[in-house]
This record gives sequence, C-alpha cells and structure tokens, in this order.
Amino acid sequence: MAHLQGQERAQYVQNMFARIAGRYDLMNRTMTLGQDIHWRKVVIAQAQLPSGGRLLDIATGTGDIAWEGLRRTPDLQAVGGDFTIEMMQVGKHSYPERAPIQWVGSDTLALPFPDNYFDAVTSGFLMRNVIDVAQAFREQWRVTKPGGRVVVLDSSPPKRNVLRPFILFHLNTVIPTLGKLLTGESDAYRYLPDSTQKFLTPDALAKVMQESGFEQVAYKLFMFGTVAVHFGRKPLFADSEPNEAKT
Repeated sequence: MAHLQGQERAQYVQNMFARIAGRYDLMNRTMTLGQDIHWRKVVIAQAQLPSGGRLLDIATGTGDIAWEGLRRTPDLQAVGGDFTIEMMQVGKHSYPERAPIQWVGSDTLALPFPDNYFDAVTSGFLMRNVIDVAQAFREQWRVTKPGGRVVVLDSSPPKRNVLRPFILFHLNTVIPTLGKLLTGESDAYRYLPDSTQKFLTPDALAKVMQESGFEQVAYKLFMFGTVAVHFGRKPLFADSEPNEAKT
C-alpha cells in the first residue's frame, strides 16, 4: 500500500485505479460531498488558459479537469493523459460530451509530449501517488511553455488541531467503508487515506515546485486544510531545463 516504493508502488497504483475505474467518479462525489467539482473549477481558473490554447491534464482519470477546461474555453486543445487506460476508457465511453478530449496513454515521469508545448499542465490527485515528485515536476516544467502555468490539486495531511481526530476518523474509517459499499474495493480506499497522511505538507510541496524553477508559487486550502490547489508559473525567460535538473 502506501509503504510500497519504486516500481512496485507504481504498479500497485495502476492496478488499483483500473479496479475502481467504473465507480471512481461516484466515490469522489460521495466522499467529498460534491466539493471535488468546485476544486476542479478552481484548478481551471488558476490555469489561466488562453483562447485557442493547449491544456495537458495528467492523471486525467475520466477527464473531469480536461472537460472543465473545454467548458470554460471551447476552442481549447485539451489533452488528457493517464497511465491507467481503464480510467480513460470510462471517461471516453461514459461521457460522450467529452469526445473533444484527446486521450493519450502517459507516464507522468516521462511524458510523451514535446518541450514548451502546453499553456498549462494540470493534475488532480496525482502527486501523492508518484514515486518521484521532483521528476514529475521536471516533466511538467519541460512540456509547459515559458509563461505557462502548472496547477496541482491533491490531498494534504491533516493539521494537528482540534479537528484532527474527526478528520482522521473520516479518512481511516468513513472513506474505506464507503469504498467497500460503493466499489467493493476497501483496500483501495485504505490506500488513498494512508497516502494522504504520508504525503508532503502544502508548504513542502510548494517548496519542491519552487526548487524545480517555478515562480509565483502559492496554494489555496479547502476542506479544513485536507485538500490543496497549488499553482505556479514557468518564467517567461526560462532556461531549457528546470533548476533541479541542472544541480
């Protein structure tokens, strides 16, 4: 589960999402009380997509964020990339209106796209699952145009405050129970809370973005601080490689 490392963890995550693909959207809406719809709107607002621009949504799943981009900017070239083909198949076949999305099998750590191509790169609930966060940001940097935006939606470890016991109960008991009832996959919904609690804090994730060369890095918190939207810009006069790649 969340203690797995390297390729073993990557394979576990891929298989897990393949198993829950058919009920993934339903489970998201249920365990967030529908708030995930709003968070994805925030992601697209922060992406600042131009008319006729290009969006890459990595770990796109069923294409929620890419579709929100198209709804807001109809002439957008929206690419949805994911290494779990089953998730994209659900998005393609269950939501006919998402036909304009260009679905591409993609490894986040080695994106199959040219340098300096996209006006924005977005992701939803990806980064806590990757085996190398810095490498994921290096790839996002590479494919983003100078002046383009990178926006990351993900869960965050609960803060140590009076709400922490209630949040931990929701993460460790309510979510696995809902997962078992709605998807039949309680293991997957034990992994997801576990990975949240072991993930970087919002400040630490922002620091990795800054060390990767992004500027104007900031974040917004939601759901009592357990969900964050991070955003930053690739400098207009960026070198060909991010800072960390040159060290």
